[in-house]
Parts: sequence; C-alpha cells; structure tokens
Amino acid sequence: MCSILKIKEIRGTVSLVLLLIGFLFVSSCSKDDSYSTNSSGNTGTPGANEIFISGFAFSPASKTISAGTTIKWINKDNSTHTVTSGIPGTPSGVFNSGNFGQNGEFSFTFNQAGTFKYFCNLHPSMTGTIIVQ
Repeated sequence: MCSILKIKEIRGTVSLVLLLIGFLFVSSCSKDDSYSTNSSGNTGTPGANEIFISGFAFSPASKTISAGTTIKWINKDNSTHTVTSGIPGTPSGVFNSGNFGQNGEFSFTFNQAGTFKYFCNLHPSMTGTIIVQ
C-alpha cells in the first residue's frame, strides 16, 4: 500500500513539474507589445522635416518642401546607410552623408528650388526625392 501511495505522489509531482515547464515555455513565447518591433527600437513617425530610414527604405520616399528648409534623415535600421544625391551609379555631388549607422542622423538645407533625387550608396534600391518649391 505504501508503494502505491509513493507512486501516486511521484506521478503528481511529475505532472506538476511538467505543467510548470509548459507554462514557462508558453509564457516565454508570447508577444510583448510593450516594446517596438522596429529594428532600432524606436517608435513614432517622422516629423515634418524628417525622413526615417527604416526597413531598407526612405520614409516618406518623396517630400515637398519650401526653399530654405532643412531635412533630417534618421537611420532607424540596424544597418549602415548613406544619403547620396543623384541616382544610383550617378551621384550628383550636391550632398552626401557618408556612411552612418543606427540612430545616426544627416541633415541638409535645400536653398534652391528643384527636384533632388537621392539614394543609399550601399543599397541602391533605396531611393527618394525632395521637391523644393
């Protein structure tokens, strides 16, 4: 009789341990919405004169501004990027940020009217346009 009680006690303990392990596994796999899923951990949207680099894209890709406006690009990716005037393979030389990493910033003041195309020299599929009126 004693051994039957011990077996039931052991089974109960094993069941409790397995239940606890299952709970810990499920709770560690659940999504925590209290933090950003953005690769740099930053949230929000670009300000009026800001362009985010996020997901290997410029956001917004096109912006219309007045002459004399300074635009700030902010790298939200965990990869290095550039902001280079012109089109891929043919930089215009108007501006070039050089390489800058996560949370890095580059600013440029557009003093003359016109359409200014730009791209990332490291990732040529990333392109954008600033229209200055």
